[in-house]
Amino acid sequence: MIEAYWIIGGMAAVAGVASLLGYVLARRHPGSAAVENLNARVRSWWVLIVVGGAALLLGRIAILVLFAGLSFQGLREFLKTDRPVRWLCFYVLLPVQYVLIGFGWSGTFAIWIPVCGLIGIAVVGLFGGTERFLDRVAVTQWGMMVCLFGLSHIPALMMLRISEERSELLMVFVVLIAQVSDIMQYVWGKLIGRHALVPTLSPSKTVEGLLGGVLSASLLGACLWRITPFTFVQAGLMALLIATFGFLGGLVMSAIKRDRGIKDWGGLLEGHGGILDRIDSLCFSAPVFFYVTRYFFG
Repeated sequence: MIEAYWIIGGMAAVAGVASLLGYVLARRHPGSAAVENLNARVRSWWVLIVVGGAALLLGRIAILVLFAGLSFQGLREFLKTDRPVRWLCFYVLLPVQYVLIGFGWSGTFAIWIPVCGLIGIAVVGLFGGTERFLDRVAVTQWGMMVCLFGLSHIPALMMLRISEERSELLMVFVVLIAQVSDIMQYVWGKLIGRHALVPTLSPSKTVEGLLGGVLSASLLGACLWRITPFTFVQAGLMALLIATFGFLGGLVMSAIKRDRGIKDWGGLLEGHGGILDRIDSLCFSAPVFFYVTRYFFG
């Protein structure tokens, strides 16, 4: 899987350049909050590259463990519910979802959370009484759909009928495009952003940032077509799809944070907030990418 080594090496090189730039800026502008934030983010990027790269190189089991851990932490940040429901989510629904992927049972995987999970959460939620029943159950069901069902579609790419090596590279493709789109939306927004996109929801998001980030990610996706089953044009369009739904996912999760009155989902990742602050774009883009790939290229 020589392509994986090249991709991991490329990301490490970019992070290395960013680290050097951050060091120089810190020396020139000591005490700058913006520079400190940049360096904190770069350190978090290193953690993500090392952990993700190691899982990719170690193989299928390591990938499943990694994403199960991400879902577990995401649920911890999202869910505030009764103990019986939490036990059902963490110790039944979550592990079974990833076991289904491990055994390649795609049919059961597709209905486990949307059917069995949603019914189970409602029934177990009865043990918490009727007070705020709908609110408690709906929030838990939404958390499971986002943090578990949506995110699990990334390792589920290994179930597609393409070569194992190519399916693992598709996971790299969707994660890389979603993350690059997020980063480039921020960069373009800072450089040329003038028109706020949704000022009441996320004042920092601009029309220019969105267009620049999505187009930059689409161009990168087209350039990575060799690691996918797509042509150059198809890879660019798939990257456009990922970036677009990733933006929508981030926007929806921002609305939920606003509703809860919080800035970040957590503080696990220095400079990045919680796990959900990093995977929010994947929770929407991953299932869309999975099913488009499955039905047109699988």
